[in-house]
Amino acid sequence: MDMKIPLALKVNDLDNVATVYANELTAGTEVELLDKKGQRSKMTILSDTPYGHKIALRDITPGEDIIKYGESIGVATHEIKLGEHVHVQNLDSKRGRGDKEEQ
Repeated sequence: MDMKIPLALKVNDLDNVATVYANELTAGTEVELLDKKGQRSKMTILSDTPYGHKIALRDITPGEDIIKYGESIGVATHEIKLGEHVHVQNLDSKRGRGDKEEQ
């Protein structure tokens, strides 16, 4: 049986997260990271991650911008480790908020 390694995409060189393109992945799963230049590498995810969600490509400190598609999509609210699921539990959005002025 041919077992394919799940895929995660890094779209921009500035990105510190990649998007997972596989069904619900569990912690400890190895994924193949593909960037826009076609370069491939492998990493192990640290936490369960649903399809279409983000994983950290490096350690991210609290207060640091989360960069996806070359743009800041939010700020880290907690320390995020390489391979960890990045979502509402550790990210505060900077867009579409009525309580903060957008930058």
